[in-house]
Amino acid sequence: MRVFVTGASGWIGSAVVPELLAAGHDVVGLARSDESAADVRATGAEVQRGSLDDLVSLRAGAEASDAVIHLAFKHDFSDFAGAGRTERAAIETFGDVLAGSGRPFLFASGVAMITPGRVVTERDASQAGGPDAPRGGAEPLALAFAERGIRPVSLRFSPTVHGEGDHGFIATIVGVARAKGVSGYVGDGSNRWPAVHRSDAARMVTLALEKAPAGAVVHGVGEEGIPTRDIAEAIGQQLGVPVASVAPDAAAEHFGWIGAFFGLDIPASSALTQELLGWTPTGPTLLADLGSGAYTR
Repeated sequence: MRVFVTGASGWIGSAVVPELLAAGHDVVGLARSDESAADVRATGAEVQRGSLDDLVSLRAGAEASDAVIHLAFKHDFSDFAGAGRTERAAIETFGDVLAGSGRPFLFASGVAMITPGRVVTERDASQAGGPDAPRGGAEPLALAFAERGIRPVSLRFSPTVHGEGDHGFIATIVGVARAKGVSGYVGDGSNRWPAVHRSDAARMVTLALEKAPAGAVVHGVGEEGIPTRDIAEAIGQQLGVPVASVAPDAAAEHFGWIGAFFGLDIPASSALTQELLGWTPTGPTLLADLGSGAYTR
């Protein structure tokens, strides 16, 4: 298939593109800068210049492809509502182009906040619908495209997609520990965070393109939930700083914006995804990556 990928030079996308190419697909990656374009070309993929705000470029990429994998998102925590509006407009554009074609439309989502406090499965529906919901209510909107003759698949990733070079949540928490001189966790640290290695996530996306039916939800989860105290202890050991509990009402002051997330209990399963796709996570665990110095070098 000829596959149009947004976020092709991003953290997950830059691992997905080589997997798609290795599986025999042709890839066109969206790139908004010269640097991103060079990164996409270096993988052997074609480049289409544009951005999430450029709906004309999104439409052109989708029209010329057999499938769309939408991984890009504006991670702007200063204007998360605006990022949601941009996401919804992009999803709607892809829906208009692909309607009636039966073509696959895979899109990034997440397992967090669907059923806090208990293990979320692929059968749990996201209640975040409507334009004012997180990510613009993208998941319910896009999954409904099955009724429009499209094969939508929700790619729910763990909040931590880890590996060498990750600049996401765990890297931010490591940065806080380095700056504060203490590796903290919220409360008793028993709350759980799911995780998946970047290489496993990329393989899952390729398998989902080839195997997942219309309306499927797949979970990019390699570990159901690592206690955040264990994460803090691994960070403290690598940095050589003490490990300490941070009271929930002091989490925002200690951790900054990420404090509200690091205190959540959001375990998730991928058992149904593994059965559906024949996918088995084999990459290093999050604690193994932390122990190897991947986040502290």
